[in-house]
Amino acid sequence: MSEPADPPLDLPAGCRLTVEEAPAVADRKLIEDALFAFNQPFLPGRSKRVGVFIRDGEGKILAGLDAAIRAGWMFVDNLWVDESLRGQGVGRRLMAQAEAAAIARGCHSAWLDTMSFQAPGFYRKLGYEIFATLDYPPEHKRHFLRKRLT
Repeated sequence: MSEPADPPLDLPAGCRLTVEEAPAVADRKLIEDALFAFNQPFLPGRSKRVGVFIRDGEGKILAGLDAAIRAGWMFVDNLWVDESLRGQGVGRRLMAQAEAAAIARGCHSAWLDTMSFQAPGFYRKLGYEIFATLDYPPEHKRHFLRKRLT
């Protein structure tokens, strides 16, 4: 049995639909900028960034956190601690500093996502609660967590 065909699109003359494996950075940026312009009336301003780092004497990063701040929320994009520093409270300190920076920038809450093989227990110990979970990839889970900061 074959899949039903999608109805034809009524595109302007000369336009075509393409599926691209590795879209150009400039093409992705165009979409990002167009969506930003659409969102402006609802979410004024661009996201601000905050980074918290542990550096050695030469400036090499041994641990760090990168987050975006927008619309009263901090989203933790990435948190990483070098193996040599794990288990010493470094991740907890990075999170505390980022949360303090977020509050100082007007955030009321924070959210993040983590894989089941990463650190959901770590974040739950810090007061984050799971609000959604995906089977992603199917043999693991991707957890989305949030925490009220104020």
